[in-house]
Amino acid sequence: MEKKTICGIDEAGRGPVIGPMVVAGVWANEDEEKLLKEMNVRDSKKHTIKRREELSKMIRETFFYNFIVVQPEDIDALRETMSLNELEVHIFAKIGRSMKADVYYLDSADVDEERFGHSFSEKLGFAAEVVSEHEADANYPIVSAASIVAKVERDKKLEEIRKEIEPELGIPLGSGYPSDERTRLFIKKWIEKFGDVPPHTRRSWKTVRKIKEDMMQQRFF
Repeated sequence: MEKKTICGIDEAGRGPVIGPMVVAGVWANEDEEKLLKEMNVRDSKKHTIKRREELSKMIRETFFYNFIVVQPEDIDALRETMSLNELEVHIFAKIGRSMKADVYYLDSADVDEERFGHSFSEKLGFAAEVVSEHEADANYPIVSAASIVAKVERDKKLEEIRKEIEPELGIPLGSGYPSDERTRLFIKKWIEKFGDVPPHTRRSWKTVRKIKEDMMQQRFF
């Protein structure tokens, strides 16, 4: 009897104001999935950076995988015609089409898991079983593996960005997330010095508008 093939898909970097989003997929058959359990693959956030990097290397050496890096300027352009959830489904389906499987496991970005899965199925273009759940990266090893590959790749890209732009100001960039005070300060200081946001910034994010508005208000008071 032919083994069922599975593909897990997840993203890293959906929310940051600086840096790309990375969507990764990992493909395996049912027997190979046991290897992931033996490797103790879990949600990427539950591993140390060092362990994530080790696991990512093992996953990439053992399984079929693919990832897509969505640059900030592409996110901004796509956001003009679609929501962030729609953008994510679009990229997830692109990964899915590149790794044909019997069953797809998705870490749903939408509050409505079924809607996310249905949209993915429509864009996939061929019949397959789709399991779309919140926290799928914690529940399915194949999604945990995709989560690890995506996170390590995204961290690598962010480190490249840090090396490129931090020397210009001499202060840390931070995590790139809007909730990070260091990131918000970095954007503010960059605008003060250069008159525009730093390279690799998602201009469509509310954080950018808020920083600019606050700076405008400070000029008048």
